Amino acid sequence: MSSDRAGMRFTVAAVFLILHGYMGCGPDHWQTWLAGQLRAKGERVAYPDLPDPEHPRRAASRAAFADTIEDGATVIAHSLACLVWLDHCADPVCPARPERVLLVAPPSRAGAPDALAEFFPVPLDAGRVAAAAGSTRLACAPDDPYCPEDAALLYGAPLGLDADLLPGAAHVNPESGYGPWPGVEAWCYGASASTSSRIAPG
Repeated sequence: MSSDRAGMRFTVAAVFLILHGYMGCGPDHWQTWLAGQLRAKGERVAYPDLPDPEHPRRAASRAAFADTIEDGATVIAHSLACLVWLDHCADPVCPARPERVLLVAPPSRAGAPDALAEFFPVPLDAGRVAAAAGSTRLACAPDDPYCPEDAALLYGAPLGLDADLLPGAAHVNPESGYGPWPGVEAWCYGASASTSSRIAPG
């Protein structure tokens, strides 16, 4: 099986693991763009469809993630996938340890659709999050309607995460101009994800 969106198991270890949020990602989403950019540079990329993206279940999503993660990988999670990662971190025996993790626009219970209610409460254990990866970073916008409390305050502060704030980016999706996003590609190669390298909508 290839390291494409064909399933959750891969015969080649994924260097970059891109995990989508609720309802998946379409062709205009920055995660799809990022997968294409990385592959064009010869990187190994896993961009799987998580189980039942339109009707996700907490246990199934966590199990699928645990089965996919690779030691030393770089993980880029958006929206609901951030909650799956934090849930994964709560496991005292994580099966693998990625080198770097980027959490983009995690939602809150106050902003998330009712269909995602079972993903809350989210475990916020700074020690386990720190132990689960070499480093974990947050990128979010204070105007995200899916996290009206501001993810930097709700998640970043209690977990002690470095955060890149993206004013005006809302949920950091195509609707807010995040199709091509050079900043996240730069982060994949060692830079921080910042608004300075974002491509404006249109």
